[in-house]
Amino acid sequence: MIEFNTNVLIPPMHHHTGYRPGFDIHAVIDGKARLTEAQFDELYRHAPLIDLGRWAMAVSRRLHPEDYRTYVIDRNINYTNICTARCTFCAFKRNDPEAHDAYTLSYDQIYEKIRELVSIGGTQILMQGGMNPALPISYYEQLLRGIREKFPSVHIHAFSPPEFVEFSRFFNMPVAEVLKRFKAAGLATVPGGGGEIFSDRVRSRIGPGKCSGDQWLDVMTEAHKLGMHTSATMLIGHIETIEDRIDHIRHLRERQDWALANAPAHYTAFIHWTYQPDNTPLDNKRKWNPDSGIPFEFDNGRTVRLADANEYLRMLALSRLYLDNVRNLQSSWVTMGPKIGQLALFFGANDMGSVMMEENVVSSAGTSFRLSEEMICRLIRDSGWIPAQRNQFYNVLKRHDGPQSPDLQPRPAGVFPKRQHEITPEAAAQYKAIELTISAPRIANRESPDKTNL
Repeated sequence: MIEFNTNVLIPPMHHHTGYRPGFDIHAVIDGKARLTEAQFDELYRHAPLIDLGRWAMAVSRRLHPEDYRTYVIDRNINYTNICTARCTFCAFKRNDPEAHDAYTLSYDQIYEKIRELVSIGGTQILMQGGMNPALPISYYEQLLRGIREKFPSVHIHAFSPPEFVEFSRFFNMPVAEVLKRFKAAGLATVPGGGGEIFSDRVRSRIGPGKCSGDQWLDVMTEAHKLGMHTSATMLIGHIETIEDRIDHIRHLRERQDWALANAPAHYTAFIHWTYQPDNTPLDNKRKWNPDSGIPFEFDNGRTVRLADANEYLRMLALSRLYLDNVRNLQSSWVTMGPKIGQLALFFGANDMGSVMMEENVVSSAGTSFRLSEEMICRLIRDSGWIPAQRNQFYNVLKRHDGPQSPDLQPRPAGVFPKRQHEITPEAAAQYKAIELTISAPRIANRESPDKTNL
């Protein structure tokens, strides 16, 4: 284990800034006081990023003093892209079931994907899709039973709250009954997809046809009552304000308080990520310029505030300080890339998320990062921790502290990792065909205007 001093990696506040919070930040860090919504807002608007990182890192180390940081090997299976919702931030959905690229996977196609996952040591699937009204409840129950019978060691983490709300409508039965039947068929836990932002004014504009924020929360509460753990999410960098974000995680903290006190299950993790604009209807909106000096204000969805790395890390650190009852925060390298994903470990995250063999929703919006198990282990180890593979409940399955670790294996001479961004032979041929014209700069000669000094 490489020992390091966080005060070296993230220098003390007084060495860099004169900012002092208007409240006892150390009581929050030590778990003796809860960060209020007003204090969250103050820190967001005034605290330097480096201070937020240092404080969030202290909370993370208090909650997770272990010498390791975790990741999971799973596969994101999007079983259908046919959807009744018309989310303006989504490039994956197909509202027309007759569209040439609309699809619903067969059982055999899904089983084959799981076989490939198991072959590389994967332990779970994250299965989500569009809200497809053509699929009966038998499709899902038979699918879940088939997966459980054929792959008993694979954890089934599937179907987000918006899907369950639509299942209730499609099948004409209460959400609690759908959850109960799916659990009996093999569903283990419920992912937090579709959380976006709970505010009605935002949600009605970015996710028409999708469940409300209250419905999302109620689905998770029903799952908790049935003993099914879930995860919580938030999407930032679209038309929402900071007040909308604070309201969102306030609801999560309140529901988590209730679950911990009254239910056999709860939220195991929180993940937030940034809106990816390419190929989405929302990308046609005007973009807010953070350097304009004009504060961003909600204008009925006419303006988008894209979130950069600073904004992502700032919200991650604040989420760690505020969500004192949610133990695990994941890094979102899928949208932010491997290096910001690694840096997230110093801003409150204790988990690098998934190796993720397959991902379709974010990549449909133009962002396509891929990390192997070797690379995730390397990012964790280079940050000063031992990489450890976990399951969905954050129990460690395997510590990589020996010479057989994925990132410590010698690579054959002349063999390098696959390029993250590749160029096709056709594109390469087009590029090579471009005629290059190189000319020297023209510098006027004072004595002879008609001549050029080269």
